[in-house]
Amino acid sequence: MNQSAPANPANPQLAYNSQQIHAGITRLAQGVLARHPDPAALALVGVHSGGGLLVRRVEDELARLSGQKLKLDKGLVDISFYRDDWTRLTQMPAVRATDIPFSVDDREIMLIDDVVFTGRTVRAALDAIFSLGRPDRVELAVLVDRGHREFPISPDYVGLKLPTQRHQSVNVYLYDDPLQDHATLEDHKYSTLKASFSSN
Repeated sequence: MNQSAPANPANPQLAYNSQQIHAGITRLAQGVLARHPDPAALALVGVHSGGGLLVRRVEDELARLSGQKLKLDKGLVDISFYRDDWTRLTQMPAVRATDIPFSVDDREIMLIDDVVFTGRTVRAALDAIFSLGRPDRVELAVLVDRGHREFPISPDYVGLKLPTQRHQSVNVYLYDDPLQDHATLEDHKYSTLKASFSSN
């Protein structure tokens, strides 16, 4: 998620520093260029809230590696109304506006998110995109793949792979100053209503 680090984090461990985050973004861009040597036709869509700044970072790295001046179509998708687990959350997700200022019909879309876990967020993001039209193709690029998939969803491009346990959370913090970027691993940061009921 693109936000300031929490003031009182619960036992966070540093998972990646800024150099490792940059290396992961570079690996993503290299993978994209291997399949799309001319990326000018791509449209980049990030997922609120993890994909916003990451979309711009990926575009900048594609431009740097390809030697092109790129101004790709970019957008953000909100998945709040497409989640299949909202009734199990202890906090309602913040609703943000989907902002895709171009037609998705017949486009090659790169869906970008910071972390892939169960695959539910990706499934919801796909539903949101396809509610707007019919793309020619949608590929998935994620900065961190932490495993534990519950849907048959596999990213096309992965920057970093991080072994985790299911109770842990991975938090990616991106800043305007890339030297501040980092990712943390925390135990039991989030819980669900289902878990709360089962403990009573």
